[in-house]
Amino acid sequence: MAHIERSLTDGPVRRAVLSLSAPMVFGLLAVLSIGLADAYFLGLLGQTQLAAVGFFYPVIIAVMALSIGLGAGMNAALSQAIGAGRSDAAVNRMAVHGLALGIGLGAAVAAVVWAAQDAIFSAMGADAAVRAEIAAYLGWWAPAFPLLVATMQMNAVFRAHGDGATPAMLLGLAAAVNIGLDPLLIFGLGPLPAFGTEGAGIATFAARAATFAVAAAIALRRGRVSWPAHVARGAVASARRILGVGGPAALGRAINPLGMALVTAAAATLGEAAVAGFGAAVRVQAVAMVPFFALASGLAPVVGQNWGAGEVARTRCAVRFALALAAGYGAAAGIALWFFANAAAGLLAAGPEDRAFAATYLQWAGLSLAGIGALTAGNAALNARGLAVSALALSAARNVLLLVPLAWVGVTALGFAGIPAAVIVANLGAGFLALIVCRAAGLVGWEVAPIAAPARRLRLIRRRVGSAAARARQAARPAA
Repeated sequence: MAHIERSLTDGPVRRAVLSLSAPMVFGLLAVLSIGLADAYFLGLLGQTQLAAVGFFYPVIIAVMALSIGLGAGMNAALSQAIGAGRSDAAVNRMAVHGLALGIGLGAAVAAVVWAAQDAIFSAMGADAAVRAEIAAYLGWWAPAFPLLVATMQMNAVFRAHGDGATPAMLLGLAAAVNIGLDPLLIFGLGPLPAFGTEGAGIATFAARAATFAVAAAIALRRGRVSWPAHVARGAVASARRILGVGGPAALGRAINPLGMALVTAAAATLGEAAVAGFGAAVRVQAVAMVPFFALASGLAPVVGQNWGAGEVARTRCAVRFALALAAGYGAAAGIALWFFANAAAGLLAAGPEDRAFAATYLQWAGLSLAGIGALTAGNAALNARGLAVSALALSAARNVLLLVPLAWVGVTALGFAGIPAAVIVANLGAGFLALIVCRAAGLVGWEVAPIAAPARRLRLIRRRVGSAAARARQAARPAA
């Protein structure tokens, strides 16, 4: 049986979820403060630099979905293996395979983004001056990305073993280095020249490198990762398990910022001020959503270990608790944004027109935070349960079927107000769908008719599709 920092299959379930989630609130706030600091300092340089942040922020977040998705796959594979009582050697070997997979994929994706940057940002509506600022940043972001992926994989290893404090500390370290270097490298100091937007990229690279080094040292010292004998043994099986969840999870996480990128393109039809204001609002909204992401990171290992151990009742208790927390916090945050939208917008938006756009978005879109919270918690539980395709379908429904088309229709019909209107419909609709899918997956046992009835139909459809696929495979076997 694997030696774990803390077993999540006994003791109070709610306490386990909270103890793993709470440290991540501070860690994720630290990470988001990097984006806010970049926006603040670059906004002091001018609207072109702030608009550049508005364009590259959703794309970078979309690409970062690879690291988050692979981390979800690593967590699901390791936590279920730990819950099932697999040996230390087996768990360690799987962790090493996951790290190698993450570094390789991270390097490949960073190279593609760097090579295709002109095509990507031209399609989004960025002019030549804005694209030049973006290129200055991406030149340093690209080599830093594989280091980020590796660090996120190691964080998944720590969480799968019941340790939520170390990942939060590492995220805080990254923020401290990045924010500390930002003003020095962007504006210069003494003999140190002002690098402008490129300085923000250099600070990002330095922060990622330092965090990776510290994470690797901690993992090696604690024995969470070590070079195993016969390192290649089971590599294909490990990759399948990790990618089986990590692939769909990465796509699901990428769909969200890609959807926001397409909404940014819709905002671009209204002018540069709309893009800058929308970009500022999205970053403020991201801060408000930190507790959702922290809750998801804490919920996943609890679901993984307990489902792997066959503790269905404990799993359901954890998911119900997380959904209730998400709904309660989302409602409270929405009310706060309604009253303080103008003040929040003024923190990042440079001019009065930018601030007006940002405040409009925050005030109205904030009303739907409970919906996106339910979706975030539900997707985390589905991924940890091994049903990443279901989580991907929910994210796709929110963005492809609801958010993007409604935003473009809304901009045409209502101007900028059409964007928050689309977000409200997309968030609340996807949150309700998440409750249905979680009920169908056995992650909650609610018998409320609007949830239970469609969940039963969905479960029946899955069984029929699974039976048909099994028959098709059996029929194809003799012919092969």
